Amino acid sequence: MKIYTKTGDDGTTGLLYGGRVDKGSVLPTAYGAVDEAQAAIGLARAAVTDSELDGLLTTLCRDLYVAMAELATLPENRTKLEPGVTLVTTEMVTALELLIDDANARFEAPAEFTVPGQTELSARLDWARVIVRRAERASLAAHLQDSQVLPYLNRLSDLLWTLARWQEGQSLLSRES
Repeated sequence: MKIYTKTGDDGTTGLLYGGRVDKGSVLPTAYGAVDEAQAAIGLARAAVTDSELDGLLTTLCRDLYVAMAELATLPENRTKLEPGVTLVTTEMVTALELLIDDANARFEAPAEFTVPGQTELSARLDWARVIVRRAERASLAAHLQDSQVLPYLNRLSDLLWTLARWQEGQSLLSRES
């Protein structure tokens, strides 16, 4: 199988469950931004040394495939989406909230604004967070009323902020020892 199909040479792209749209339309813009967010999380994952955080970031990358699938589907084909596979669910959003709470319990939250870059890993997590925020903004135009993509991306950015602060706290603890 060749990686290039040449079908997009005319400036259009195929969508999940059929249909083609201009590459500059809201759907490819939205799922493309989520793809960037996934790559940014992968960049953070490359700096991880503990298996727990590696597993979490891997799961988040896989969940973003679900969001991309939903965003790559025309509204008339939404009935074909499968919850948790090609459709973001409320359970996925709730799972992020639980992860935020768990990570938040592992460190003392800063009392003021933080400056990114205390550690390489926290900086990469902060970079992923801002890319997720951009994906959230890009997804606004493609957002359907019953979709959980926006809440998911919103919680994901909160989780990444929390993970970055947790990693900074871990670093501070190891420096004080």
